[in-house]
Amino acid sequence: QVQLVESGGGLVQAGDSLRLSCAASGRTLHIYTMAWFRQAPGKERTFVSAITWVGEWTQYADAVRGRFTISKNQGNNSVILQMTNLKPEDTAVYYCATSSVGWTVRKSEYGDWGQGIQVIVSS
Repeated sequence: QVQLVESGGGLVQAGDSLRLSCAASGRTLHIYTMAWFRQAPGKERTFVSAITWVGEWTQYADAVRGRFTISKNQGNNSVILQMTNLKPEDTAVYYCATSSVGWTVRKSEYGDWGQGIQVIVSS
């Protein structure tokens, strides 16, 4: 099992930037992909971005492509989501997750999740 702790959320204005971090511990050798999902009030949890733990494959949801950047720091087992030009529709709880299955963006294939961190973007 992998333990995940997110940090860096908060309340910002539209157009601002935020940097989310996710620190992984535990069975990190089993990680294949790390990803960010988000869940807005009353909505399903949806994919935001993913990165392979080995190699540099990345993927983004259409809604965030060009504004968000995912990166990793294997030295301290963390993944970063740099968010720029934030919009009110980016308001959500953001979750970090890991998959040992392979390269995937399917929520069901992520077995370990963080507790989530709130991001609120005011207009």
